[in-house]
Amino acid sequence: MDYKSTLNLPKTDFPMKANLPQREPDMLAWWEQQKLYDQIQAKGQGRPRYVLHDGPPYANGRIHIGHALNKVLKDIIVKSKTMTGFQAPYVPGWDCHGLPIEHQVMKELGDKKKDLDVVAIRRLCRDYAERFVKTQREEFKRLGVLGEWDHPYLTMTPGYEATIIREFGKFVERGGVYKGLKPVLWCTQDQTALAEAEVEYEDHTSPSIYVKFPVVTSPTVLNHTFPGVSFPEGIKLVSVVIWTTTPWTLPANQAVCLHRDFDYAFVQVGDELLIVAEKLLESVVKACAIERYHVVGVKKGGDGFEGLETQRPLSTGLSPILLGDFVTLDQGTGCVHIAPGHGMEDYLLVLDHNAKSSIGERLEIVAPVDNGGRFTSIVTEFAGQQVLKANPKIVEYLQANGRLLGHGSLNHSYPHCWRCKNPVIFRATEQWFVSMETNELRKEALAEIERVRWIPAYGRDRIFGMIDNRPDWCLSRQRVWGVPIPGFTCEGCRHVLADPIVIEHLAALMESTGADVWFERAALDLLPTGTACPKCGGTTFEKERDILDVWFESGVSFAAVLKPRKWWPADLYLEGSDQHRGWFHSALLAGVTTDHRAPYQAVLTHGFVVDGQGKKMSKSAGNVVAPQDVIKQSGAEILRLWVAAQDYREDLRISQEILNHLIEAYRKVRNTSRFLLSNLYDFDPAIHRVPYDHLSELDRWMLSRLGELITKVRRAYEEFEFHAIFHAVNNFCSVDLSAVYLDILKDRLYTFRADSPLRRGSQTVLCEIIVTLAKLMAPILSFTAEEIWRMLPDSVRKDAMSVHLTSFPEGEPVWRDEELTARWETLLAYRSRVQGDLEIQRRDKVIGSSLEAHVQIEAGPDAYRFLTAYGGDLSAIFIVSRVTVKQAEIGPADIRITVERSDAAKCERCWNYREAVGKDATHPTLCDRCVEAVR
Repeated sequence: MDYKSTLNLPKTDFPMKANLPQREPDMLAWWEQQKLYDQIQAKGQGRPRYVLHDGPPYANGRIHIGHALNKVLKDIIVKSKTMTGFQAPYVPGWDCHGLPIEHQVMKELGDKKKDLDVVAIRRLCRDYAERFVKTQREEFKRLGVLGEWDHPYLTMTPGYEATIIREFGKFVERGGVYKGLKPVLWCTQDQTALAEAEVEYEDHTSPSIYVKFPVVTSPTVLNHTFPGVSFPEGIKLVSVVIWTTTPWTLPANQAVCLHRDFDYAFVQVGDELLIVAEKLLESVVKACAIERYHVVGVKKGGDGFEGLETQRPLSTGLSPILLGDFVTLDQGTGCVHIAPGHGMEDYLLVLDHNAKSSIGERLEIVAPVDNGGRFTSIVTEFAGQQVLKANPKIVEYLQANGRLLGHGSLNHSYPHCWRCKNPVIFRATEQWFVSMETNELRKEALAEIERVRWIPAYGRDRIFGMIDNRPDWCLSRQRVWGVPIPGFTCEGCRHVLADPIVIEHLAALMESTGADVWFERAALDLLPTGTACPKCGGTTFEKERDILDVWFESGVSFAAVLKPRKWWPADLYLEGSDQHRGWFHSALLAGVTTDHRAPYQAVLTHGFVVDGQGKKMSKSAGNVVAPQDVIKQSGAEILRLWVAAQDYREDLRISQEILNHLIEAYRKVRNTSRFLLSNLYDFDPAIHRVPYDHLSELDRWMLSRLGELITKVRRAYEEFEFHAIFHAVNNFCSVDLSAVYLDILKDRLYTFRADSPLRRGSQTVLCEIIVTLAKLMAPILSFTAEEIWRMLPDSVRKDAMSVHLTSFPEGEPVWRDEELTARWETLLAYRSRVQGDLEIQRRDKVIGSSLEAHVQIEAGPDAYRFLTAYGGDLSAIFIVSRVTVKQAEIGPADIRITVERSDAAKCERCWNYREAVGKDATHPTLCDRCVEAVR
């Protein structure tokens, strides 16, 4: 007789080989056909809502690995919240305005751009953005991300543009918006102001120079000004020595600043006296290669220096000595050259000085540099030269005119434009600002930070420090592709008109026609009828030429997306850690200004993606990993697993080696799932389910482990600890299932009678396990979980055609059995010892398969009672043919193990060695259990 045909051998249509790159598109098409996202939202009606608000990526180019990380993290959270019992909508968005798109369009146009007006250029920018929205949308969908892809939010739609204008109007109404001349970060390449969030700090080599500012007061008079300082005879010149790494700012010098409390040394070098901070004297002497010097006196900065005048080295006029607290002794000379047109601290110092001075004593805010970073004609010697390139010539000029005391170079961290990567400068220009102090915006924002949950917690300190120390928010940009600042200037008196009523009129106009209307119509046609200047009554105006900062545009997304849907405030904002100074930052300031609260309850940040060695990715280094390549080779599922398997709070490493490890881990989970499904081919829980109290102890132990997994995984989803989920599921599949439960179960599943209560009981548990695993894995392994779900019996799937329409399992309270768990912990420890001895005997060729073994155990009294309680089940648990337990005079819980080769005959069907083989005349090669199974 062919006994193989009597075995319950596993069978399933669930393929061993995943073929993810080929199968995933079919799954995506099915989800779309079924309108899965809509079904999920419909099913969630009436539930508590959980809103993760999407931070808009920039509609420029294809997605990179950082985009994939971000979108998959969001998808995991949205799906997990849905399966936890929330209605969790997801509206993706795109940031569509701004310089990168405008720059790319202008680059493509080349010389043709001269023939196009602003409206035509804006139309091309819109087309460009639309093209990449479509490209990125398909690439995000390919990752398995569900959302309102047919109705995303775009910052360039008329409705969104109108919201931007209205939110700006609220800023104006609150009274914090002003227009003024002020130094801002300026990109000379792109010729526009930049926000703090738009600069990156990179290493840069700058000149390091020491420059003499001669005091115009004669040494004789100074001798009386500074009693106690011995002015030697023959001194021809007394100079304050400044140190700077920006020689190009010297033409804009207006003053020199000392610290009131620092000690300043009068140092004789030949027939000159130099004034430097006493604590920095040695470093100055070394840097300037001064061989002989003598200190003739020391004075505090506040003792006689203030008000003295010095000669400017590169421009006419005199620079007074002022006192300021920002002067430090970290490096330099303790004497700072003040150019208010090129530095914020310098600017504030001069404003303070001017406020206390008469008109004749006031200093100018000078910035003799044009939009392209070239000196204007005011700087006669260097007019037309690019400021950073002019540095060496300026140094030569200072040397030739006897003003240079010493020079060298300094490698330091310097701001660069994050788009064009060129060094930026500080330059005073007329810009629109939001005051951080008016109406206590800074104070209110800092208070709101304390109300928000920051994940990881150090995010709180990061954004707190940024808000606490930031300057006023520069809102204006000198570009054309964006939303215009709705301001006007009276042609008669130059009064700036930014009126809430006018702004609302413009918002309504843009809502119906889009922001292009600003560039198509004259000022008179944009203003409400009868608008007059509140200052002089004039009726002719110039419209503002600048556009709003794109961070303002994205920052007010809560007003455009969440408020109309009554989803405000969002439960979660999730982006990379750089957004503490970007989107989180602008959204916080916008929310506090317009609504006196943060627009989010919690903020989660992830790190950046680096290569396998932890190095930054770049095309030049050849270490870029493109998500499209990973998907093509291994499938989006592997990318999703990569996101979930690492601690996203740190920088995430990716390489082919790392992906290979994950592919192997995925294969184990898949093979375990396949094994479970393959042993359910003849099982329908609606018919064959066995009640808990009729299950074997092995099955009940397995359910207790499954219950622990459910608790652990659900808690990890709640705490956003996704790497803990991957490790928990992987460990469960590898250890609890493959190494223990399934290993023990194979004999029962394959050789017991098909409808045996023990086999049906184990199938009940197998079904519970695979249903649970599919649901727990669904937010992460979305494709595989769905594939598993399709293979389950109809009675399991009757209420949900997709696993993504189900809820997380809760586990039955009865599964929790601490006494059972403790018993099996002991039993498995004994099993481990038996397996160790079996391995030794296998290695020594005493046995081949473990089923050839007869295990004899000598046990202490406690161990004896424990083991004999399991009787004949021990051979199945240890996967041997026979176990004999005898009591011995050893420690209460100790055992001694002896492994012998069984002298019984081998059953042809189950391969166990049993004394009963040969006892049945009809089936002489079978054991008694198999005889019963085949009858």
